[in-house]
Amino acid sequence: LITIVTPIKPNPKLTPGVADPAATIEKICTPGYTAKVRNVPTSVKKQVFAEYHIDPTSDKFEVDHLISLELGGSNDIKNLWTQSYTTQPLNAHRKDVLENKLHDMICSKQITIQEAQKAISTDWVKAYNQYILNK
Repeated sequence: LITIVTPIKPNPKLTPGVADPAATIEKICTPGYTAKVRNVPTSVKKQVFAEYHIDPTSDKFEVDHLISLELGGSNDIKNLWTQSYTTQPLNAHRKDVLENKLHDMICSKQITIQEAQKAISTDWVKAYNQYILNK
C-alpha cells in the first residue's frame, strides 16, 4: 500500500506559475545563474506553508518553484508551493529530474523556454511522463 501525501500538484489558484520576463536562454544556460537570482525570504516561505496548510517545521516538504529558476521561473509567491519529498512515486526529487532534463533541452535548443515553462506549470506530472518516461 502506497500512501499519497498531498499536494502532489500545486493548487493552480495559489500557484499558477510565474516566469521571470528577464530570463533568457543566454542567462539561464550560464552556470551559476540560479544562485544569482534565487531570493525567497523566510517570511515568504512561511506564507507559502500557511497557504498550503503545511507545518513550516516539517522536513517532508520544501517550498519549491513551480517553474524552476533554471527554466526561467520567478521568485514570485504565485510561483511557489509546498512540494512533498515523500509522495510516491512522484515527489520533489523526481520533479528535479524533470527540471534538469528541460533545462538541458532548452540549452541544446530542443525546446523553447516558453514550451518548457508551459509544460511544467500546466501539469508537471504529465510533463514528467512525457519528457522523462517518454509516455
